[in-house]
Amino acid sequence: MTENSHNPSAPYRSYVEAALEVLARSPGRPAVVPAGGPAVTAGEFRDGVLRTAAELAERGIGRGSTVTFLTGNRPEALIARYAANLAGARVVFLGEGTAAGARARIAEGVGTELLLVEPGAEEAAGELLARAPVPAVLSLGPSPLAEDLTAAAAPRAPRPVAGAARPGDDWCVRFTGGTTGLPKGVRMAHGPYARTLALYAGRLPAGSPPRTLACTPLAHMAGVLADITLLAGGTVVLRPSFDAGDALAALARERVTDVWLLPPLLYELLDHPDRPATDLSALRRVFYGGTPASARRLREAARALGPVLHGWYGQTEAGNIAEVPPHEHGVTGPGGRPTAGRAAPGVTIEIRGADGRPLPAGESGEIVVRSPMAMSGYWRRPAETAEVLRDGWIRTGDVGCVDAGGRLYVLDRLGDEIVVVGGHVRPAEVEELLLGHPAVARCAVFGVRRADGTEEVHAAVVPAPGPGAGPEAIREYVTRHMGAMYAPRAVHTVDRIPLTGVGKPDKRLLAATLDAPGAGGAGAAHAPAPAQAPASGQA
Repeated sequence: MTENSHNPSAPYRSYVEAALEVLARSPGRPAVVPAGGPAVTAGEFRDGVLRTAAELAERGIGRGSTVTFLTGNRPEALIARYAANLAGARVVFLGEGTAAGARARIAEGVGTELLLVEPGAEEAAGELLARAPVPAVLSLGPSPLAEDLTAAAAPRAPRPVAGAARPGDDWCVRFTGGTTGLPKGVRMAHGPYARTLALYAGRLPAGSPPRTLACTPLAHMAGVLADITLLAGGTVVLRPSFDAGDALAALARERVTDVWLLPPLLYELLDHPDRPATDLSALRRVFYGGTPASARRLREAARALGPVLHGWYGQTEAGNIAEVPPHEHGVTGPGGRPTAGRAAPGVTIEIRGADGRPLPAGESGEIVVRSPMAMSGYWRRPAETAEVLRDGWIRTGDVGCVDAGGRLYVLDRLGDEIVVVGGHVRPAEVEELLLGHPAVARCAVFGVRRADGTEEVHAAVVPAPGPGAGPEAIREYVTRHMGAMYAPRAVHTVDRIPLTGVGKPDKRLLAATLDAPGAGGAGAAHAPAPAQAPASGQA
């Protein structure tokens, strides 16, 4: 345990202090292997955290401060995040898939006191600072933009620093979705996070430290797995981003034991021509989650990789909710959907009806959970917090059922969101943007689920009179204003938007007809409007 639950009067020890203690035990071993350059030893990582924390403290960063990161997968960013948390500051990450305007709103909305920028991100930082000036900017390496924090901290002696954080303080505010106003920020407290890391690190086999590949952003699940790895005395192998060929080469070269992948990335790994000849014998655990998965493709992965698949179903608001062990990847439920697994340690799952009452096994309703990893709430959104977090229970917004054996199946979403690689897209926000384009008279944005279970953003557009705009121009418009994550995979030009019997856009009909073979593919061809739904259609 990293939290002093048995002795409330003892000083609180955060996850950072627990990890530093582990790093100090074997300072000469590699702790982080970057994409370029030599490995960072455990001693070097620990000393870097202590030096950087002292430097931040001298610059006024402490308990309650907000440090915002415009960085990628590099050791300096991981060291700086540990240092900021040790100093008592909360951290906020600005994702690559988010447009400059949204990044600026986030940075300003959380009261950023320090912006940390990696070399090479100067242009993105400049766009942000033009919209939302912040009190201080530092670079994590030589940069023409700002002073180098790493160099400034280097002359300091790596003296122990007492952690300033308390169990209820935010270690992170993670922003999910949202493009109008301030996106929704999930507040994550130190106490639950420290307990979670200790729990999962403790479940790893003793005497066999993990070697974890982080080839997706450290700002999300790869970062959590990196923390578990360091706490377990292991090594984190960093790649700047996911590329299936590069990931396969790193898995073999570095004798990687653990990796986190979203299902679409797992499929890319399976389908890559190098995979059959790649030595993956060191792999012990391939964690996947974040988007819907295909039962067929999971069976293929199990055959190709062996008994190493571990499914994690969760949400930022609730943490890990359910887990699928390797031997249950052939289990399917309603509609052939793969199981999301049984409740994770410490989690209670209920399926509730519209009246809020628990439903028996086999009946579908909203998935509601009580979790030791539950968020503290949404950043400065008390009404939305009260809607989602009630009496210690998190309303997930997902529809599911539980079978007689306690296995969970996720069937649908209550809300109108499209789950894509990188986060959740709210169609209404993309529609609002598109309606501001002079070539768009009416539109509907909807999700299309592929055969492998992944989702894509599609848009049906009724052109306005005058000069038109092709699919690529529409996609570029959305990318420029909202970010690549929100850009429609396909833009379909139609005569009208079909409506349900109560007058709402019939997005199910759009998805069923416009995504059918011969319906226009990427939207380059004009597609006839789908037949109108009958008056009895449901909204």
